[in-house]
Amino acid sequence: MNSDASFEILLSQTDGRPMYLQIMELIKNKITIGDWSQGYKLPSIREMAVASKVSVITVKRAYQELETQGIIFTQQGKGSYIAQNDQLSIQLKEQEMDKYLNEAIAIAKSTGMSPIKLQKRLQELQKLNNYSEMNRTEKNSNKGDT
Repeated sequence: MNSDASFEILLSQTDGRPMYLQIMELIKNKITIGDWSQGYKLPSIREMAVASKVSVITVKRAYQELETQGIIFTQQGKGSYIAQNDQLSIQLKEQEMDKYLNEAIAIAKSTGMSPIKLQKRLQELQKLNNYSEMNRTEKNSNKGDT
């Protein structure tokens, strides 16, 4: 439940996105991969600013945005914590997937691909991925037979 005593946050100076968005993405990623679960105490605004080499105002903005989105909550005088939401990691993964799917839709539109053709293409890719996964599983189970 406590935040890491010492840590370093690497933000990109060459990334076109503002630093507060990079901090938000980093925190969302930590939640998505399971490093930070519900109730986890985030580094203080000051600790995060030092670790990420940005101003306190930048971190404060990131935390405020995350709080507005319901991802974290703040207790005055105690700190900020990951929201108590069992579905948070799943919701963040779905948001990330939606971002890529929206990109795919935009690309399909720009190339004149119909929604039905895009859907078929997605189904084809899914079949290929399932087939590849089945082959890997089959090969791994056959290794024990020899």
